[in-house]
Amino acid sequence: MQVLLINPPSENEIIGNNPEIIEEERGNNPPLGLLYIAGYLEVNSDYTVRVLDCQVEELTYPQIETRLSQMDFDVVGMTAMSFTLLDVMKTIHIVKQINPNACIVLGGPHPHLFPNETLALDGVDFVILGEGEKTFLELLHNLEKPDELFKIPGIVFRSGNQIINTGNPPFIEDLDALPFPARHLTPYQKYDSLLAKRTPVTIMMTSRGCPYQCAFCDRPQLGKRFRARSTLNVVDEIEACIKMGIHEFIMYDDTFTVKKDRAKGICDEIVRRKLDIGWDIRARVDTIDEELLIKLKQAGCRGIHYGVEAGTEKILKVLNKGITLDCVEEVFRMTRKHGLMTLAYFMIGSPGETREDILQTFAFSRKLDADFVHMTILTPFPGTKIYFDGMSSGIIDRDYWREFAENPTHDFIPPHWNENFTLDELRELLVYGYKQFYTRPGYILKRLVKVESFGELKRKVKAGIKVIFMK
Repeated sequence: MQVLLINPPSENEIIGNNPEIIEEERGNNPPLGLLYIAGYLEVNSDYTVRVLDCQVEELTYPQIETRLSQMDFDVVGMTAMSFTLLDVMKTIHIVKQINPNACIVLGGPHPHLFPNETLALDGVDFVILGEGEKTFLELLHNLEKPDELFKIPGIVFRSGNQIINTGNPPFIEDLDALPFPARHLTPYQKYDSLLAKRTPVTIMMTSRGCPYQCAFCDRPQLGKRFRARSTLNVVDEIEACIKMGIHEFIMYDDTFTVKKDRAKGICDEIVRRKLDIGWDIRARVDTIDEELLIKLKQAGCRGIHYGVEAGTEKILKVLNKGITLDCVEEVFRMTRKHGLMTLAYFMIGSPGETREDILQTFAFSRKLDADFVHMTILTPFPGTKIYFDGMSSGIIDRDYWREFAENPTHDFIPPHWNENFTLDELRELLVYGYKQFYTRPGYILKRLVKVESFGELKRKVKAGIKVIFMK
């Protein structure tokens, strides 16, 4: 059997709220979920597996059609998120034009939340719920055995006129048992990041599941219970990447530091093996201490991406962040003291937020003196507490996301919390916040002094020009 896993382009993303300034986590990272599935299939089956990453190869739809016409494939798998759904559908259309008999399988957050609506989309044959590695392999083994499909947990499919949903599969408990992502199936030398010193760059996940209860966030397919890989397993993957010529890493865990002792153990093992790497992590300020910062620095960690979200205690409580501004300031001070780069995430347009609150958030972002900030307009995503609260209060007047799932169209505008602002007003404020932060002469000088290569300079100049000409 020929299995093709496709990461579609991002030409038609429906989230137009947020200027792309320095967001290192979009557009040029390996499709990790698909690569985990590819690795699992390679180790546990004799199927031929290929990966087509349309984003990193910058393929247009005509180019995708040309590439697919040169391939043999029986099954095509894709990850679908709500804001990439239009590109997924367009890619499915091309796949079916070239091979009408190809079996199309979709997984990811959107199908998990809207399985029936996803299955009803033209060309979709199966939906996978939850984590996909084991379920996808079981599905492939039983594609020609219709009666066996009913026994596979975690799939949604048609049987006659009925839609069969076999229920959510159990979460994978032993993450060490999963093979490493099949990076070799992609042009991995092309992945980079504005925040990295070298190329290529890759992303890793050392755990799954986030135990925190932020009101704006939900990853239903991964669950809320923290499941972690062992120290040796994590560092073995780093070492395997080094053998491929990859020395730069972004740890993609929601919170790498949920268990501080585990994070320290990973640092110790990297030091013990004398690995030449640079890496970034994502963390909460209430999971950091000075000993951990020292160990991170010793192990080659260059930066920490902190979810701050707001510059007022009032909005932090609304978002259920469970942190304080004093804690944020102290942790940023400690992080700078130990020579680690900081990136602060902020959102505007939260429930109950006023213009004065937003201006305080912008002022707080400058006060923190982070190396980078990434600001967004809050989008109430499906499945989140904020989205449910918005519908129950009437701020969100209908179930926009379900309507979109039933009938995805290019003119869809995601809901925002329109209690105090129009979307245009929030966009204007967002541009103002970015310019206030990034166009400070002292900030520009500090960034230029820290540049270590011509490639890094080019990436930063490009990002700076975006800021200057933002509207």
